[in-house]
Amino acid sequence: MTRTLHAHAHAHTTTGRRSQNEDAFLLEDQLGVFAVLDGMGGYAGGALASNLAVQTIAHFFQVVTQNPDATWPYALDPHKSLAENQVEAALRLANRQIRAKRCDQYANMGSTVVLLAVQGDHAVLAHLGDSRIYRLRGDVISRLTCDHSLYEHLRAAGVELPSEAEFPHANVITRALGPHEDERPELARVDLKAGDRYLLCTDGLCGVLSDEEIAALLAEGSVDAACVSLVDTAYALGSRDNITALVLELA
Repeated sequence: MTRTLHAHAHAHTTTGRRSQNEDAFLLEDQLGVFAVLDGMGGYAGGALASNLAVQTIAHFFQVVTQNPDATWPYALDPHKSLAENQVEAALRLANRQIRAKRCDQYANMGSTVVLLAVQGDHAVLAHLGDSRIYRLRGDVISRLTCDHSLYEHLRAAGVELPSEAEFPHANVITRALGPHEDERPELARVDLKAGDRYLLCTDGLCGVLSDEEIAALLAEGSVDAACVSLVDTAYALGSRDNITALVLELA
């Protein structure tokens, strides 16, 4: 019999050393949907893109949860599960909404996204860009997403590169919500276990903390305390970006 696991989650964000916070997060305990986004596109544009995506994703999941017969904006892919189709449709719709407002001062706006949707004893993960999802299971930390970035693209092609911290174009991403028509996220399915902790974060956090440092902080105390500690530590270590973390634990 499949056991339904429940998530306790907490999110924390800070403008940090920037003048405006272009990050956003979605924390829907009842729907089991969690996301973190990092907006881009200049003053005001990044914040508009990330928050528009949050509103669109939340509304889509609310509609299809409350009314299973609701009409979807896209046809279902028979090669994907219902949960995977839901996640993909939500992000495709968010991409459409951002693109509809890409004009004038918002012409270059877009957003990264990482999303985790709990489905009983497993979760569907989705991402675009360089925000990340980590899992702490016991004392083992695992990075569950691979950045859609120029650095990772070149590394995968076998190009010899310096460390990511020394790479001059480390902030160049190759995929995101907004820039391309009908962008579709990279999807994955993971099995859930009671006691797992997951971190969804923007590069303002993972850009300054090593995987080992993230593991140590993620294991600290309550979910709420771990989340705040991750953001505060990233700031203390000199992060120059907005910093956002969402931590959830399965029980």
